[in-house]
Amino acid sequence: MYNCIICRYHEIATKGNNRNMFERCLVDNLKHQLKELGICRVHRVRGRIWIDRADGGAFSAEELDAIRPRIAGTFGLESFSPVVRLPVDMDAIRRAALEMAPEELGPVLAEKECVTFRVRARRSNKRFPFRSQEIEIDLVTSLAKKFGDGRFRIDLKHAEVTLGCEVRDEFAALFWHQYPCPGGLPVGSNPKVLTLLSGGIDSPVAAWQIMKRGCPTDFITFHSAPYTPPETVDKVRGIAEHLNTFQQHGVLHLCNLAPMQKLIRDNCNERFRTVLYRRAMLRIAEQVAKNTGCRALVTGEAVGQVASQTIVNMNTINRAVDMLVLRPLVGADKLESIRIAGEIGTLELSNVQVPDSCTVFAPSQPSTAVPEPLAEAEELKIPGYPEVIEKIVADIVSVA
Repeated sequence: MYNCIICRYHEIATKGNNRNMFERCLVDNLKHQLKELGICRVHRVRGRIWIDRADGGAFSAEELDAIRPRIAGTFGLESFSPVVRLPVDMDAIRRAALEMAPEELGPVLAEKECVTFRVRARRSNKRFPFRSQEIEIDLVTSLAKKFGDGRFRIDLKHAEVTLGCEVRDEFAALFWHQYPCPGGLPVGSNPKVLTLLSGGIDSPVAAWQIMKRGCPTDFITFHSAPYTPPETVDKVRGIAEHLNTFQQHGVLHLCNLAPMQKLIRDNCNERFRTVLYRRAMLRIAEQVAKNTGCRALVTGEAVGQVASQTIVNMNTINRAVDMLVLRPLVGADKLESIRIAGEIGTLELSNVQVPDSCTVFAPSQPSTAVPEPLAEAEELKIPGYPEVIEKIVADIVSVA
């Protein structure tokens, strides 16, 4: 029945002279998402992106089930709808609506005596003799006659069922379902970044949020072998693989922080360990980012969430590097992060209980206020600090 899919822009619609670049990027991402299926053609037509079968036929129910989640996770889109593409003719539009109605309305009408209903029409083809409101009235009247008076109650704001109609220069389209997408900007429309990814809840959400702003991301994760088990890395690899379903591909860099952690344990004040760990992580991540063309670092930090994320400590940690550090969750609360993690599919992966590097030699009472001069003084106690950083960077294993 459905022979096309209409995709609606989100922020791209507000762009000016560079809108064409964003549209091309979005089309490329959709082609990538749908390439594995081998049946779809993606093209732009005047403010919309349309997807149809390469052979011109209708999509099967199974094909739509496979296509739907791939489009639903694509940044840059507000929503999409499977549609029936029709000639620009009111009789053809009305006839198609009446033919489609039993399948679309039947299950709802079987359960309820009265269904709230509306038609939403949009006419960009100004040569079409029916105005948008006239199209809506025509289709509502026709459907009410078919299913009996009293079965429908018009509700323009909170209808249970909506029939959409678009009349364009080239064709008309009818649709009954509008599926939400994450919005934002197409991944690749902003420069690549490097996300510090742990097995927790927050950093995967931060990575997803930064992708929503158009940034493709690579990942770096820190483990502490032999003090952490192989499952620590396996867990993060699974999270990175899931996050890569939202972009074309991101590399995961596996970094063993244990050599630095041991030096900090043996030479520095116990209460400052967490801040010193984080400064070392940023220095390592900055070097990897520079080596791989990433323009910023991304973390899952939120103000006040743990001892290392107070304003004083975040400032001290931040000053360890020159590169821009982005914190998409800086003002979020934990419940907000949990909600998003559940929606994007990372919560269950993050809830798998395995040790991580943050727990290795963790202080019993970490300081919530380590001034930068004090952190620098502590780092001077560590023998060969720059060389250790270089060695850790050299030993990183990158998983393409």
